[in-house]
Amino acid sequence: MKIKITILVSLFLILVSFKQDKKSLPEGFVYATAIIPDLVVELRYYSTHNFVGDTIEGYHANKLIVTKQTAEALKNVQNELLLNNLCLKVFDGYRPQEAVNHFMTWAKDLNDTINKQQFYPEVKKKHLFQEGYIASKSGHSRGSTLDLTIIDANTHEALDMGSPYDFFGEASWVNYPDISDAQKTNRQLLQTIMLKHGFRNYPKEWWHFTLRHEPFPDTYFNFPVE
Repeated sequence: MKIKITILVSLFLILVSFKQDKKSLPEGFVYATAIIPDLVVELRYYSTHNFVGDTIEGYHANKLIVTKQTAEALKNVQNELLLNNLCLKVFDGYRPQEAVNHFMTWAKDLNDTINKQQFYPEVKKKHLFQEGYIASKSGHSRGSTLDLTIIDANTHEALDMGSPYDFFGEASWVNYPDISDAQKTNRQLLQTIMLKHGFRNYPKEWWHFTLRHEPFPDTYFNFPVE
């Protein structure tokens, strides 16, 4: 009898674990690595290495979620880069609205400037909204926007783009002139290959791209990243 009970308990635990592992995404969304297994993902908002200095609400795992069309277009970018021993590293994709709300709450606390020197040394925190670095609605919440860079496929060392990811300032503008020729070349490579495969850029952030003809252009989602 004890053996039967033990078996039943074990089967129950397996079923519970299976259900937990099979978390469903809204229709039209996928985990990017299911389509691009060799994609390097480092969600900065799941860590404390970001302009807020804390894990952002809504990020419960280092899992890149995007729309299916975005993942398929990104796979074409990855495949072309691999021909030159390069690949993509993604810092953010789908972003829940609750994460955007977290940014808004943080931005209103003008005394919280723990990471100002690293991420926005020349921009006053109270001006982050009006200068377009933070907004109450983000294209990321529609599921077809990505923040990314190019890395060496073997060493995973990032190409030098002239400014860090999420640096708020003119140095991150796509056409910023006061960087080296090598840095300009790296930026141009990223811009060219992303635009070639169906993405459009954001001029103030060299890392930011949105899929043209995105499937949910007017819908802002709020399911967690997990």
